[in-house]
Amino acid sequence: MNAPSDSAKPSLDALIGRLSALHQKRIDLGLERMHRLLERLGHPERKLPPVIHVAGTNGKGSTVAYLRATLEAAGLRVHAYTSPYLVRINECFRIGRVGGGVLVSDDELRAALEEVERVNAGEPATVFELKTAAAFHLFAQNPADAVLLEVGLGGRLDSTNVVDTPAACVITPVSMDHMDFLGDTLALIAGEKAAIIKRGMPVVCAEQTPEAMAAIEAEAKRMRAPLFAANESWHVNVEHGRLVYSDERGLMDLAAPRLFGRHQFDNAGLAIATLRAIPNFKINHAAFEAGIVGAEWPARMQRLTSGELLSWGPQGSEIWLDGGHNAEGGRVAAAALGDLEERVSRPLVVIAGMMANKDAKAFLANFAGLTRHVIVVPIPDTENAMPVDRLADAVRSLGMRVEIAPGIEAALRALSKLAYEVPPRILITGSLYLAGHVLGLNGTPPA
Repeated sequence: MNAPSDSAKPSLDALIGRLSALHQKRIDLGLERMHRLLERLGHPERKLPPVIHVAGTNGKGSTVAYLRATLEAAGLRVHAYTSPYLVRINECFRIGRVGGGVLVSDDELRAALEEVERVNAGEPATVFELKTAAAFHLFAQNPADAVLLEVGLGGRLDSTNVVDTPAACVITPVSMDHMDFLGDTLALIAGEKAAIIKRGMPVVCAEQTPEAMAAIEAEAKRMRAPLFAANESWHVNVEHGRLVYSDERGLMDLAAPRLFGRHQFDNAGLAIATLRAIPNFKINHAAFEAGIVGAEWPARMQRLTSGELLSWGPQGSEIWLDGGHNAEGGRVAAAALGDLEERVSRPLVVIAGMMANKDAKAFLANFAGLTRHVIVVPIPDTENAMPVDRLADAVRSLGMRVEIAPGIEAALRALSKLAYEVPPRILITGSLYLAGHVLGLNGTPPA
């Protein structure tokens, strides 16, 4: 019997659509279904190389990018599971290889998802749970030296929180987000994030508000887990444009990250502190520098230097893309724009699209002192996107001028008809879903 042709295989989109029908909710936090899936798969989560588990509100993806680039610069093979994806679901699964990891192929991912679907036998499970089980299945089948595991939402009841003895647990900055699932105070949200801490395993923590830090310290103490906190166990500073990292073992003077913004120095420092807290990883200075300089993470203050969008906007303009969507994400993007303005002054235009469950006013307030020109756009083909009229009302309430455009192309073409003395700096922001749409339009999806 002949093997089915590629054309006979279901597309990944069709397969994901089928899996989505297994649960009426997109998000349903809990570990019972996950434990059931993993048991039926033969517990792949117990067959992994050392796992670094990363939780937090902002900066998780960038921190994972620095960890991966540094470990790979040291010659190690690194699996990585991140979410959400921007253009293709394959972006969530990076398979470690000698010389650098690769995104999982369509065929490998399809096979893994179909195996998870088979063992699940039609029982209720969310797509994220099925994807996470597929990641563990893939990673257990492919040899590597480390696994980077990014929490999807929260921590305590997130599908990734099934690894009993991670090499380290990492907590990036915690802020207000997903309050409908995690609680309405920083203490509650930080407690959910800190619940990834495992007994006796090192915890590496970014700088936090006092309220969040107290919750993290309490959980680390309860689990007797050594805590390495920013500004206590380790420090990161910017000196003469370079990253200076220090801890009890000494000081490292490193080149600045390629990823733009002051917050990226902090994310890079968190990655360095994490790798120095794991005794089994011996990373030299050259690998740290190569990792910090070489890390890439799309849609985080990413300048679009090629692609379709440049032909739509005003000639000579800068186009930046950032997937920030909460108040803290807006703050760091605005700070990065402030740094850019100090270097080269340009008028700023913000093009924004957001999801309906986000606090648009808190996010956009960060830009009120930088621009008075905002264009709001819908996010195409995205369930629960914020209606443009509601987003426009949030902009008006902040005293900024707002226009509504039917899409990114229309917004950029409208700007190209305006008379600018200096070509503008354009930031497209508000949602990772919008960022993914933009990268697809631009013809520059993540590789």
